[in-house]
Amino acid sequence: MNVKAELYWNEYWQGKEDKPQSVSAWQFGADPDDLAQLVMDGIKTATCSGHVFYGVENEPLPSVGDYSIILSSEDLPLAIIQTVKVEVLPMNEVSEEFAIAEGEGDRTYTYWWDAHEKFFKEELDKIGHTFKEDMLLVCERFELIHVKWV
Repeated sequence: MNVKAELYWNEYWQGKEDKPQSVSAWQFGADPDDLAQLVMDGIKTATCSGHVFYGVENEPLPSVGDYSIILSSEDLPLAIIQTVKVEVLPMNEVSEEFAIAEGEGDRTYTYWWDAHEKFFKEELDKIGHTFKEDMLLVCERFELIHVKWV
């Protein structure tokens, strides 16, 4: 976590009890600024990633109760979210309701599928993997806890 994110985290918790010991800071993979804005506007309440990337990057899967600081494309802290649900399931079993909760594009399942298929094909190709319609996704739902208005 960078210094600005750490300052934001500490500022948010100043004077509050039960400050969590652990928080991660990250940006969305595709179009970080637009997706972060959707979160800050309360439209985007879900996100997903390919399960394979957690292993490649040696990152733990998200867990219910986890806090995250959403970063801009320039690594500036924008908001704090808390994970409320995590499911690992094949991409072709992701529900339309989940796809809509991701809040992207025209908020349809078709848009979600097309955008994610394109993104995953490109990212998987970089690590020598091939896209499959039943690839495992880590599907995460979250609540917006705080927005850092600049």
